[in-house]
Amino acid sequence: MIFDRRMEEYKMNLPRIKEKYLKETVPALMKRFGYKNVMQVPKLEKIVINVGMGEAIQNVKTLDAVSTDLTAITGQKPVIRRAKKSISNFKLKAGVPIGCSITLRKSRMYEFFDRLVNVTMPRIRDFRGTSPHSFDGRGNYNLGMTEQIIFPEIDYDKVDKIRGMNITIATTAKTDEEGFELLKSMGMPFRK
Repeated sequence: MIFDRRMEEYKMNLPRIKEKYLKETVPALMKRFGYKNVMQVPKLEKIVINVGMGEAIQNVKTLDAVSTDLTAITGQKPVIRRAKKSISNFKLKAGVPIGCSITLRKSRMYEFFDRLVNVTMPRIRDFRGTSPHSFDGRGNYNLGMTEQIIFPEIDYDKVDKIRGMNITIATTAKTDEEGFELLKSMGMPFRK
């Protein structure tokens, strides 16, 4: 009885893209690839957002602006990444902060994916779809964004400089074909 009530609460709090995954994507992928068990069906594992900043070597304060932008976009505080090695040509010393990174999992990951596909991507100028060739060979997908202002959470007037970001969508798919079908069935707009 307690278990049933908890399952009902869990179903009420499900992000809509996860609900779509469970109701539409799982049966479609099981039929397409002939999986015998539901646990074989690939799923989203995590979404990692990276912003690398070369100008942070001269001015560390720029990381604060990037950090607030990423916090507004994802609802999670980013981790400051530091240089691992010293590179004299770039005037870089080991331990100097040079970027920000966020790893999204579970419900935040599904909500971000939903906003990325349904709200953010249609706002990109001259958008014809994402490249179907950006898979890494193991079913994970990489996507580069050139501007952070395409996200509706960013206030355009408070942006000091336009910066890009790299978004990596990690899946449990074994091949690129499985990863492609997973993301396509979840609403990722791939180019024809």
